[in-house]
Amino acid sequence: MAFTAQDVKALRESTGAGMMDCKKALEETGGDLEAAKQYLREKGLAASAKRDDRENNQGVVAIKVDGDVGAIVQLKSETDFVAGSDQFKAEADALVDLVVAKGAQAVAERTGALEELKILLKEKIELGEVVRFEAADGNVIGHYEHVQGGRGVNGVLVELAGGNDELAHDIAVHIAFARPRYLRREDVPAEVVEAERKTLETITRNEGKPEQALPKIVEGRLNGFFKDVCLLEQPYAKDDKQSITQILGGAEVVRFAQVEIA
Repeated sequence: MAFTAQDVKALRESTGAGMMDCKKALEETGGDLEAAKQYLREKGLAASAKRDDRENNQGVVAIKVDGDVGAIVQLKSETDFVAGSDQFKAEADALVDLVVAKGAQAVAERTGALEELKILLKEKIELGEVVRFEAADGNVIGHYEHVQGGRGVNGVLVELAGGNDELAHDIAVHIAFARPRYLRREDVPAEVVEAERKTLETITRNEGKPEQALPKIVEGRLNGFFKDVCLLEQPYAKDDKQSITQILGGAEVVRFAQVEIA
């Protein structure tokens, strides 16, 4: 019995096996889809299909900067054992190379390779966050990668205007460990500010502070919140007597991105 490319696709979707394995299974079973499924199951090649509902909070964060272009790719796995394997890290590197060269959408070119990797490593493997910065003329890209257990787990990109490579790198290192969520307080969504304000009001009231003093106390605590979550207001990690704004001097952070493995 002959089989078509659509049969191969259907078998891949129903079993999670790789394309070449599906073709071989159909060849061995004369194009019988059900028999091919059984063949893959017996060979242990359909196992990844049963992993779709598993947690995959491990993985690798790959980062690359080439001139005025920088990229981060997060590749997710179930275990740190797989995340630390040579094949897994090589795939993350291939993905980030592709993003630098062609753009974030180019990761689609590696769909087949990712499917094969799932079968090879027998885990739920997925592409996570993908970030690409292309600096404006005259700007610089800084980056930092925190490596743990032989693999990247925390990657940062930052674009700086009016600064140099050293300053951009220092700011990227700070971001990696201070984990700001926003660049400036104006970037914090109004609903986030309001929710925090209400929480602080409740905390302050529960502490028994006088009602008339609540607004001033809450505003002070809200400023503390902004210092925690806004990069420009954070105390510099290497010298907490200065803020990031002071460290920057005349330079400006245009944007930043941080990607981590939890």
